[in-house]
Amino acid sequence: MRNTGQSEQANRDFIRQAMRAPLLDRDVERDLARRWRDDGDEPALHELTSAYMRLVVSIATRFRHYGLPTSDLIQEGCVGLLQAAARFEPEREVRFSTYASWWVRAAMQDYILRNWSIVRTGTTAAQKALFFNLRRLRARLDQADGPMTMESRDKVAKALKVSVTDVEAMEQRLAANDRSLNAAVTEDSDGEWQNFLPDERPGPEEVVTTRHDGEVRSRWLSDAMVELSAREREIIKARRLQEESVTLEHLGGRLGISKERVRQIEHQALRKLRSALTAQAGEEAVFELIC
Repeated sequence: MRNTGQSEQANRDFIRQAMRAPLLDRDVERDLARRWRDDGDEPALHELTSAYMRLVVSIATRFRHYGLPTSDLIQEGCVGLLQAAARFEPEREVRFSTYASWWVRAAMQDYILRNWSIVRTGTTAAQKALFFNLRRLRARLDQADGPMTMESRDKVAKALKVSVTDVEAMEQRLAANDRSLNAAVTEDSDGEWQNFLPDERPGPEEVVTTRHDGEVRSRWLSDAMVELSAREREIIKARRLQEESVTLEHLGGRLGISKERVRQIEHQALRKLRSALTAQAGEEAVFELIC
């Protein structure tokens, strides 16, 4: 508790100091930016960024409803502020605060997307737009509570230029909180949520049956392959029994024949295999092993 209290006090002192930093006029700001860019003047960088630390604090307060510590948002915003100072071009006649606000906001938004949930959110531009604007648009449409109507979803989709399906998916995502699988289902229950997850692995009976059927089919195929010539077996193995089938042209070059001749031999071998397998196990085995 003592460390928490000290941390909160340090945060308040930092914010108070940031808000007391003197503002810079355009000429001083431009001079500081040039000194840092051209000469690597660190005191100039410190003065420039300290003057706009209040900008970082202001933007951080706008994102406080995402449930993340304001101090962490401010730290990320400071990173964005330094990035802005490194890329700022004073000759463009743009105030540093205008330019830096984009970098500060982007740094905070990236932090929120990485830490708001253990499930990655906002991987596309459309998803990011929805994540950071859906609440605001819902409030404007008087849909802040409960499920949105289809009319409201359509208006949000048009406003953000996304599909209604994307709006529905983000609405559901924002309404659901992260939940531990080890959490109790109810306060009075010892059962955990993970106990309700279905086990999609095959059961022992299915494993044994699959292994047995595979061995039988392998034996059928091995016996049928005896009916083929050496060249027919080579072609069938290369064309039908490998994960990556060899092309007719490649086989023709290897065997010293044309690719059309390879195709003819392959069809001839398949007819022999079909006949041998049918004699052993019927048409069903032929379909499973050859088709």
